[in-house]
Amino acid sequence: MSPNAPDQQHPSAAPTGAPTRSPAATALRGYRRTAIVVLVASLSITAVVGIVTLLSGEFGEVQGRVLGTTLLIAGASILALCHLTVVARPVRLVGFIGLGASAVVLVIGLVLIWTPWYDNGGGWPAELWRWFGITSIVAVSLAHANLLLQLSGRRRRAVRIALWITLAAIAVVAVLLVIPLLTDWKIPGDDGETYWRWFGVVAIIDALGTVVLPVVALLVRDQPVQAADAAGPAPAEGPTRVEATPAVADGPAATSDPDALERRIADLAARTGLDRTALLEAALDAFETRADHG
Repeated sequence: MSPNAPDQQHPSAAPTGAPTRSPAATALRGYRRTAIVVLVASLSITAVVGIVTLLSGEFGEVQGRVLGTTLLIAGASILALCHLTVVARPVRLVGFIGLGASAVVLVIGLVLIWTPWYDNGGGWPAELWRWFGITSIVAVSLAHANLLLQLSGRRRRAVRIALWITLAAIAVVAVLLVIPLLTDWKIPGDDGETYWRWFGVVAIIDALGTVVLPVVALLVRDQPVQAADAAGPAPAEGPTRVEATPAVADGPAATSDPDALERRIADLAARTGLDRTALLEAALDAFETRADHG
């Protein structure tokens, strides 16, 4: 081949197009897609059953059970989507516990819907309804917490304090709702005014934190220096300095490899709990700080 001929691209240097996702990220995306498909299908079946019932004028036992089943599956799918938001983060254990609680709610609910209780004498259903209520409270509370735990990687003290206060309020509200079910309403008893007053106070704190915390997190930028420190030991010249020696040694192709960059971002996101946007904002803040003081 003539030296003046156009360079032929080596197969290993060919552009790869879309960034390569890690297997865990691909699996998580598949789970979320499955939950969304199940949710849409359940709501669609519910709508069809409702339309057929209205047009035919008949609503029997089977239609009621089908309608209850699809609504139950739709609710479980919504809860699963909430829990899946944190399974790729350091707080993933809470997400897995929430998924387990949601599965228990779904199973108990299906048993309640499809078992002919009129043949059982009425003793077992009451106990199942109690546990259906308890597990539902736990699953919904964990879903609520998991949505807020997406902010667990934030480094601002105000955001972290507000997050933990709100999570504590969610836990207290759940406990105060579960205790009467566990004790067959012996607690709070006949005179439960003080009990429910305190429940109302904690519930207001819970609602306030749920509304205000995401707004504060959106308005207050994260601390770039601490985000950079979380990535590993800082070089001698400062925590915001980025060592580029290996990339330079490999040549320009290494510095522009989109797959390598995406892998670095995904790895850092998994270690710090920050999402892609927060990481990029932290990097830009660090660069702007260096430029302003350079």
